[in-house]
Order: sequence, then structure tokens, then C-alpha cells
Amino acid sequence: MLLKGERAVDFSLYGTDLKTYRLSSLFGKKIVLVFYPGAFTSVCQKELCTFRDSLANFERLDAQVIGISVDGPFANRAFKDQNSLSFPLLSDPGGEISRKYGGVHEDFAGVRGLSVAKRAVFIIDREGKILYSWVSDDPKIEPNYNEISDRLEKI
Repeated sequence: MLLKGERAVDFSLYGTDLKTYRLSSLFGKKIVLVFYPGAFTSVCQKELCTFRDSLANFERLDAQVIGISVDGPFANRAFKDQNSLSFPLLSDPGGEISRKYGGVHEDFAGVRGLSVAKRAVFIIDREGKILYSWVSDDPKIEPNYNEISDRLEKI
């Protein structure tokens, strides 16, 4: 797991538009990486809609929100459309990036072989350094949204 003070691991992942998104191409802005276990699950829907409803504040703070799950780009696209999410949702098939950042739940919900990203939030500064990390071992727990906004204010 990556921790506060460490350099963010760069990656290239596919978005819902089937274009590749590279993390380092966003350096110069504050970045909020939001790892979520799965599209169309109730807690993930609530979490990502909360980020959606706070986008004006994130934009005011010069921060880009990016969602990441192990779901494929087509499932993420349907999830994005259904919830009117305007920030990128990226696919991490196999969970390689999720493992490097916050980890994965193996055999999720008792389904053998099903791996999903742990719910996690990372704030990365303009130079690519992690300034905030939060990872939950309980997929039902949401992040502290006020704490995320407060940390962004201080950068």
C-alpha cells in the first residue's frame, strides 16, 4: 500500500471512452484517486455520487477526481451514464494498480476468484507526491468527505 509522503505510482488505464489515461499527464493539478469495489453496488453508487455532487468544490480547489475499479470499461460506462458522473472512471482489470495503491479484497463476497479494489482515496499533489491516503478493509465504510476537502484546501 502506498502511504502519505511517497511518490504516486504512475499508470495507464482505459477509461469509459476506451482511451488511455496516464496519471502523470495530470501532474500540475491536485488529483483525487477514488478506488471503489464495484459499479452498481449501493455503497459505491452513494460514494461516487457524493464526489459528483462535490465537483464544483473540487474544481475550485484545482483538483481532478478519478474513479478506479476492476470493472471493465463497458460496465464503468453504464455506471457513469446511469449516475451522471462527469469525472473519468478507469478500468483496472486484474487489479494490478489497485494492489499497488490500497489493495484488493480476494474472493469478494464469498465468490471464489473474485477480486475487487479496496475502497480507498489518495490525494496527490501537483508534483506527484501522495499527501493523503485512506484505505478501508470494510467495503461498506465510506471515506470522510469533509476530511478530503479539508486536505485539498491546505495544499
